[in-house]
Amino acid sequence: MHTTAIVDDVYRVIFTDHHDPFAVLGPHLLDGDRLAIRSFLPGAENAAILCEGGKYKGKEFVMEKVHELGFFEVVIPACTAVFPYHIRKGLPGGDVEEFHDSYSFLPTLSDVDLYLFNAGDHHRIYEKLGAHDMEINGMGGVQFAVWAPGARSVSVIGEFNHWDRRFHAMRVLGSSGIWEIFIPGLQEGVLYKFQVRTQNGFVMDKADPYGREMELRPRTASKVNFLRGYEWHDKEWMEEREKGRDLARPLSAYEVHPGSWRRGEDGRFLTYHEMAEQLVPYLLKMGFTHLELLPIMEHPFDGSWGYQVTGYFAPTSRFGSPSDFMALVDCCHQNGIGVILDWVPAHFPKDAYALGQFDGTHLYEHADPRKGEHQDWGTYIFNYGRHEVKNFLVSNALFWLEKYHVDGLRIDAVASMLYLDYSRKPGAWIPNQYGGRENLEAIEFLKCMNSVVHQYYPGVMTIAEESTAWPGVTNTVEKGGLGFDLKWNMGWMHDILEYFTKDPIHRAHHHHNLTFVLLYAFTEKFMLPLSHDEVVHGKGSLLGKMPGDLWQKFANCRLLFSLMWAFPGKKLLFMGGEFAQWDEWNHEKSIDWSLLKYDTHRGVHLLMEELGRLYGKERALYEVDFHYSGFEWVDFQDAASSVISFDRKSRDGQETITAVFNFTPVPRTGHRVGVRFPGSYAEIFNSDSTCYGGSNMGNYGEVQAEAVPSDGRDYSVLLTLPPLGALYLKHK
Repeated sequence: MHTTAIVDDVYRVIFTDHHDPFAVLGPHLLDGDRLAIRSFLPGAENAAILCEGGKYKGKEFVMEKVHELGFFEVVIPACTAVFPYHIRKGLPGGDVEEFHDSYSFLPTLSDVDLYLFNAGDHHRIYEKLGAHDMEINGMGGVQFAVWAPGARSVSVIGEFNHWDRRFHAMRVLGSSGIWEIFIPGLQEGVLYKFQVRTQNGFVMDKADPYGREMELRPRTASKVNFLRGYEWHDKEWMEEREKGRDLARPLSAYEVHPGSWRRGEDGRFLTYHEMAEQLVPYLLKMGFTHLELLPIMEHPFDGSWGYQVTGYFAPTSRFGSPSDFMALVDCCHQNGIGVILDWVPAHFPKDAYALGQFDGTHLYEHADPRKGEHQDWGTYIFNYGRHEVKNFLVSNALFWLEKYHVDGLRIDAVASMLYLDYSRKPGAWIPNQYGGRENLEAIEFLKCMNSVVHQYYPGVMTIAEESTAWPGVTNTVEKGGLGFDLKWNMGWMHDILEYFTKDPIHRAHHHHNLTFVLLYAFTEKFMLPLSHDEVVHGKGSLLGKMPGDLWQKFANCRLLFSLMWAFPGKKLLFMGGEFAQWDEWNHEKSIDWSLLKYDTHRGVHLLMEELGRLYGKERALYEVDFHYSGFEWVDFQDAASSVISFDRKSRDGQETITAVFNFTPVPRTGHRVGVRFPGSYAEIFNSDSTCYGGSNMGNYGEVQAEAVPSDGRDYSVLLTLPPLGALYLKHK
């Protein structure tokens, strides 16, 4: 072999085992005013350099084949500067290809980019890593970059190079662990992966961790997408959002699994566009303020419901393209509906093409399974203490808010992040540096994520699914909290559902399930969830949990929703609950819309529509959800009758709604409830109305207060309480 390059380096390039093939390939100035241009062209029979600039512009230099496997070189004499050029290669059979040389371009990531990423502070690293359109020296193409510090070599493979790692081997940038290459001439839409050679020589094909689009399962390649094709029409919404979060507004979220909310006649998934056409008008009709989507990020297994994410930056291709998903969000915003995404930084799956052991080392996850594996879910746990991993997750949160205009993130399984011994037996976990069970690295990550999100997007909400009594989940980071805006009230959910499963004859002995929540209701900013987790895995549907005969089951369901919508806290309801679906949720088919042909289900649906209307109209129901001044018990002690009553008050105290609930199937006439003021009280809502499927017992739409003291108040009203019914009264 005769070449100006070091022979060992040439062989390492040929066998894709070089950490910096740019040191060998491309143009290199030599001593004696010479320029060497080298290229590795597997399968080529001949090659030539075609000069595009400099003093040799328009000239052609034939390259010498110095190795039979396709290593070519030409040395140009009397040349003291690198000039633009492209390569022509001749293939067997006479075919000819011309292309610009990737190895003639300098790196595009700056030292500042590398420093900030390695320090964990590059908040928009998604604009640098992954695949991005770029123009260098007038030549357009795609810049690829990936973090793989433990790899021996990394190549970009794809349709454009026949999935052959030899054509586009990448270089590592110093000690950053980031590999990069610019491939001129590539267009949006091409499929690609990173092929990683580990230190022990094992070769793996990996999807791009920062890839913005992926193939439809079960295929696993990333797809180049520049996210530039969509024109937004939600300027008014976004400008209003920039003013900041206002939790004194109504917030009722409809939780949706996009694959099973509704399906086409042939059982196919709805597209994002079809969801915009069908789901958004439905949300408006039902009075929901927000759409909350189960994880929309790419995932391989339908049965994970999206909670085992393999493409953190890619909306799933099951329902369309990234632009199609933008159109869904845009449609929501144009109709005054916010969008919340489930986000899963607690764990990720072990699929071989994804993040797990990405470069042959435990890169994104902890190496020790006592910290790095979720035993419940068979998944890996992120190494939150590694700066680059924290950077990956924080930038991912910002990505969805920036590129997709998302209004909130609901963070899944926060409790599993906070505790090192979460769902682990003694000896199966590692204490922190102080000997405790708190995951200090995860805590700092959550604080950082919330701080950065609110710094860039003050109008965006973060919501924690946190099932323990961890203090200060919704306190600001500055005050020692985790920095979330809302926390799911899992205690309320479990207590209420346990109560409603009891036969009414036994409810007097479980009255505390209704009242205990008020001991802590204002210690956090709570959201009341009746989520997907409560209607799967043999738990049955909400309707199926209810005791009694058919009438009582539906009455109980109406009563549950009436209590929830009057109670302090923002609301979340999983799809199908609003019309009392019989069966528990099955992700493989649509929720059972056919039930709406029955009066009983249609009645619950109509009740939910009315609750949505009232909730958006009555300030007392939403303005003060997180402070005792917005709630006052009227009577919480009548366990014998299983009756409770309370007031909800507006922020200025000018509007009050008194809510009364009878949790037995026994009508109660002559029931006295204390009120603050004399005069008339309108019965603005009665869950027992015949239009909802009830028995139509009530108070004829209005009652008069009497100067009869009751419940510590100077006035009272005498009510007829319907069986398993709820009343909302408003002073006229």
